[in-house]
Amino acid sequence: MRARFAGYGIQENSEGPNITPLIDVVFILLIFFVVSTTFIKDMSLKIERPRASTAASISGKELRVYIDNQNNLYVNGEPVRIWILQGKLRDLLRSTTNKSVLVVSDKDVKVERLIEVVDQCRFAGAKDVAAATKAEVG
Repeated sequence: MRARFAGYGIQENSEGPNITPLIDVVFILLIFFVVSTTFIKDMSLKIERPRASTAASISGKELRVYIDNQNNLYVNGEPVRIWILQGKLRDLLRSTTNKSVLVVSDKDVKVERLIEVVDQCRFAGAKDVAAATKAEVG
């Protein structure tokens, strides 16, 4: 007992409608959401942080600026240039209530580069700028 719905090309048999295309669409959506989901984790850069005897734990809710041992900058995982850093941070700080920035730098980064990044963070509107050490948690 097969009936053909007029104009739709849908066939119905005695077991009910064919839901195979629906299952295919659900699996495609599932794959899309799994692939496009961002997971919160620390950058996978090889940064060896310096030690400090007065280091304290942090909350983990601040923006993070990374400086690797080749002086490349990253904000939230995206590479940025120094001349773009202030504008990028200003845009990100507008959308958050916490105006803190954590600068995670390699121990071999020159002090001039670190100060330049800290200055750009403050010019962008950050209220609290800190440098990460080995004891930093988050």
